[in-house]
Amino acid sequence: MDIKNPVESPVTFNLHRLEYLVAFAVTIGFILWHFLDINWFAAIGLFLYIDLIGYIPGAIAYRRSANGQIHKAFYVLYNTMHSLLSVAAVGLLWMWLIGPEWALLALPFHVFGDRGVFGNFLKPFGLPFEPEDTPLVHQVTAMLKRRSATGGPVPLPYEEHPATLAATAPAPAVGVNR
Repeated sequence: MDIKNPVESPVTFNLHRLEYLVAFAVTIGFILWHFLDINWFAAIGLFLYIDLIGYIPGAIAYRRSANGQIHKAFYVLYNTMHSLLSVAAVGLLWMWLIGPEWALLALPFHVFGDRGVFGNFLKPFGLPFEPEDTPLVHQVTAMLKRRSATGGPVPLPYEEHPATLAATAPAPAVGVNR
């Protein structure tokens, strides 16, 4: 994945998740180390507000929708509440208004857990709000797998790879008998 190709293969997606799992484990280590120092009412509130604002409204709207289409605002709410930037802003605001405390570990615990444990990253508008098999994503993933499955240097040049040739071959004319 890079600036020109913002698509992940299953391997890079799992490596990306692994990075968050490590951060999640570190967060758990701090939680266990400071277990008795944590204000658990504050920690539970800090953990829950992310989903109360960012996930549950969209999940309800998605389940109530007859065709799975919901307003973009639900995606924006999810992405805003589950962003490390907004979580950091909430943490900094909390420290400024209330003071630093170990309950703030609930913020990274939530986001790192969502990404590492559940594989839930930010939601693009072009995909369903809830995880669903998406044929076009499967096609791109399959193409990435095929392009990387060579005995020599990878990837094969785009123009030479059988997956590219198959994907760009002209479609047969409609009504032509073969």
